[in-house]
Amino acid sequence: MASTNLKKVLLNNEDFRKDVEDLYCDNNYERYAERYAALYELHSKKYGDSCVFISSPGRIELCGNHTDHNNGKVLCAAISVDTLGAVTRNDDQIVRVDSVGFPAFEVQVRDLTMKDAEKGTSDALVKGILKYFLNAGYNVGGFNATTTSDVFKGAGVSSSACFELLIAHSLNVLYNKGRASAMFMAQAAQYAENVYFGKPCGLMDQCAIALGGVSCIDFKNPEKAVYTTKEWRWDKDISVVLVNTGGNHCDLTPDYAAIRGEMTQIAAFYGRSTLREVDEEKFKSDIPELMNMFSGRAILRALHYFNENKRVLDAELALDTGNLEDFLSDISKSGDSSFKYLQNCYTPLDREQRVALGLAVAGNINGVRAARVHGGGFAGTILCMVERAYAPDFIEKMKGIFGKDMVYNIGIRNCGTREVKIEL
Repeated sequence: MASTNLKKVLLNNEDFRKDVEDLYCDNNYERYAERYAALYELHSKKYGDSCVFISSPGRIELCGNHTDHNNGKVLCAAISVDTLGAVTRNDDQIVRVDSVGFPAFEVQVRDLTMKDAEKGTSDALVKGILKYFLNAGYNVGGFNATTTSDVFKGAGVSSSACFELLIAHSLNVLYNKGRASAMFMAQAAQYAENVYFGKPCGLMDQCAIALGGVSCIDFKNPEKAVYTTKEWRWDKDISVVLVNTGGNHCDLTPDYAAIRGEMTQIAAFYGRSTLREVDEEKFKSDIPELMNMFSGRAILRALHYFNENKRVLDAELALDTGNLEDFLSDISKSGDSSFKYLQNCYTPLDREQRVALGLAVAGNINGVRAARVHGGGFAGTILCMVERAYAPDFIEKMKGIFGKDMVYNIGIRNCGTREVKIEL
């Protein structure tokens, strides 16, 4: 089928129009029909007319900043940008991935040996996911994938986890009749990133993308994370806007490591490996003693951890009861705690202080109901929740300060990585 014909078919397909609304929180049907048709044309020229489409979203963190690495609680959500794949099963035991704008690569399904030379590559991610499926007794095999992505870089929305879940879901659809759970696929993606790729990430990004909606995740036992998913219900009231304030991410690894390190220093004082195992009231009563042994910042970061875990539950309750005022208040308090207690909005030697400046500017624009640092912090992105009527003005003002390509108006989508069923 020619791409022009597919575009016409999609525009006249009520199921596809509903998919656009569900996946992209949008009714610009022509834009997405054109995107799917263009991807199909690229894919079909190399691999034939038959394929399935997989959409894997980006993610945001709403509450629970820097708690997961100490077995804490987080609130995160899938968003309305995605990595989209056209995928066709093959019989030659090779996974071929051709991503628009990147070199194509191949992975031999019969050789899943870890190689140091592949650390940090997409090949390693694909191998790791295949290995995890195989070890768990699921079927694996070859497929050809052509992918395109509108997941913006440098804004902390986890483009790598989008790709991982697309690969995992492709295996699930093509070889396992959809038997693998969303959590299993998230764990497969984390395994690939930890073991094969060589990055010691947590599970939050993969969970948010796999599960969809707003996910409340408790990492008390990281191997068996407990989660609930909620529908986002405030599209008509609130616009969610990410602002990439810029700043240099280079040489921030020690700053990120210090957050975890200082929290675990406090935990070690109590003979524990994480703050989750420490009694909060005992910690608070011991602050005079702790002041003689640890930096004030380490103690503040531990206070942030304990308070954030409770805030996550408060925000979850506000979602359950439809209390927008309380929800926005919880997000604001989370951001305030990250700034004052966690202290990840700028580093001591950071003269630009872009994140801090972005938060200050946002707080003085009409209609902003909550603003907070997003993700790791120190440089980069802030998350703002803006009354919908004021959003266009807010977006233009932030573009004027940080650049027209640095502000993203997104939706929270209520489904995770999934197949988009299209009759070809």
